[in-house]
Amino acid sequence: MNPSLNGLTVLVTRPEHQAGPLCQLIAQHDGYAIRCPALVIGEPQNWTPALAVLDRLDRYDLAIFTSANAVDRAMPLIQQRGGIPPRLEITAIGKATAQALARYGINPSVQPAQGFTSETLLALLRFQPEVVNSQAMVIVRGEGGRGLLAETLSARGAHVDHAEVYRRKQPTTDLSALLERWQRGQIGAVVVASGESLLNLFDMLGAAGQDYLRETPLIVVSGRIQHLAAAQGCRRILIAQEASDDAILTALLHLTTPFSSSVRYTT
Repeated sequence: MNPSLNGLTVLVTRPEHQAGPLCQLIAQHDGYAIRCPALVIGEPQNWTPALAVLDRLDRYDLAIFTSANAVDRAMPLIQQRGGIPPRLEITAIGKATAQALARYGINPSVQPAQGFTSETLLALLRFQPEVVNSQAMVIVRGEGGRGLLAETLSARGAHVDHAEVYRRKQPTTDLSALLERWQRGQIGAVVVASGESLLNLFDMLGAAGQDYLRETPLIVVSGRIQHLAAAQGCRRILIAQEASDDAILTALLHLTTPFSSSVRYTT
């Protein structure tokens, strides 16, 4: 028998094309999922730089895919160009990214065993100065992603390029019906999987909705997002072990167990 969410209503803020599996898991465990995308994945403003990099992948030693979106946007283009070059090492920053690569028949040679952040990736032996020095690397990502990977690898002696294959945008959505439900106490938890989604959600909700969000249990997937949420005044934050749907579900179940009153929120 599945553990139960006991009718918990969960606001899922993943992009529309990525929300389905988590919403299904919530429904399978007697919860209700409300889709409220706080991020739209669109075309980059200029494809030319990324295509120039993808045209010469055989010149690189290693490619780092930073998200499942990066995989899904880049791999069709890479396949059109003959596929992954045989000598190119592939790195996935986390499980969801590795799973996306697996759909294209690619098994990453390097990925963190846990943590699934730029910091944990950079801590691996493969990315230490004595290994990466003078190597050519490409980071496949969205526009305006974190600069930590490129800056650190460059400082360690690598030659780093970017292939920016998508752009993140804030949705334009009328949330008046959602705010009415929140006012009636019908939103029991919110799931946020990126810092940008969190900030977009605050902006989309307006002043009244922001107060609701600050008082609602918030499931985040990293310490970095937790710190950002705390800075925005969120008071009931739970950190999932990782960004996977299963880990998020486990965090949600903590809210509805017989001992849910003893859940320790972080701020």
